[in-house]
Amino acid sequence: MKQIPAPLLTLTVGVVVTLVSLWVGFNHGLLPEQASAQSVLVDNFFDVMMVIGTALFLVVEGAILYSVIAFRRRQGDDTDGLPIEGNLPLEAFWTAIPAIIVIGLGIYSVQIFQDMGGFTPGDRMPDHGTMIAQSPDASLSGLVPEGAEPELLAKSVYGFGAPLEKEGMAADVEVNVSGMQYAWIFTYPESGIVDGELHVPVNADVQLNISAQDVIHSFWVPQFRLKQDAIPGKDTELRFVATKVGTYPVVCAELCGGYHGAMRTQVIVHSPSDYQSWLQSRIAQAEPTTPEAIAMNPTDMTDTEYLAPYGAEMEIDHQLLAHLAH
Repeated sequence: MKQIPAPLLTLTVGVVVTLVSLWVGFNHGLLPEQASAQSVLVDNFFDVMMVIGTALFLVVEGAILYSVIAFRRRQGDDTDGLPIEGNLPLEAFWTAIPAIIVIGLGIYSVQIFQDMGGFTPGDRMPDHGTMIAQSPDASLSGLVPEGAEPELLAKSVYGFGAPLEKEGMAADVEVNVSGMQYAWIFTYPESGIVDGELHVPVNADVQLNISAQDVIHSFWVPQFRLKQDAIPGKDTELRFVATKVGTYPVVCAELCGGYHGAMRTQVIVHSPSDYQSWLQSRIAQAEPTTPEAIAMNPTDMTDTEYLAPYGAEMEIDHQLLAHLAH
């Protein structure tokens, strides 16, 4: 039986390795569901790295297994091995290929970082919608208009801002996020709503202004593929678009103390109509039901008087209410 020609064998192995790597790279199932526009960009990058990593694993481990079998010591063979000192073409090849891969992944990752808004955090001045400095030398950045206030030039904001197509534009929803041991507090500046959960509408451009009250925390939503540190004394920003209605966990991904593992909440992505309903309900809860609720001290009221407004809302008979109060 004739031996298979080396070029044909190499071609066959290369095709098999490529097909297996492509299948594993795009069918690994290692990531949670995609729930934001940014998650697609991150997952595409991860899939490419999985393809490359699988191919390298198969080639390296395959070469090791082949060498173990083909070059094993035969019974009765006590001779020395071949005096091979080196192979310059082979060494140049296995140095050049990883270098090309690393450079390619580096360029791709920078492109993903830019598409996600990593180069444009804090891209709006207050009430102006213009760029602010992201580097200590604002005059060289080319991002700050002439005549801007000195204190604005010195401000640095870290995180993910608007993508290139929305650069300089205000977000649809803006939320201030405060991290503290061991909770997240969400404040909506336009309405004054304060909540322990993050509520956002689907397909809306959302900007989170993140701060920390004590130590470093990290705001992480796995389904969004987004994570941003909350740093005491530093402004950070996270801008995203949620694409699926649902409830997703918010996890602190930075060790922040003894109860770090319990620092969890959730982000609830509503349909536009449900989000407006939630917004109106929270605004209504913050408003007093009657003018008397402001002027009257509850401690001066009888039980029946105190319960009357609630009974009316619940359509409870006043006699039954008086009986319950008694």
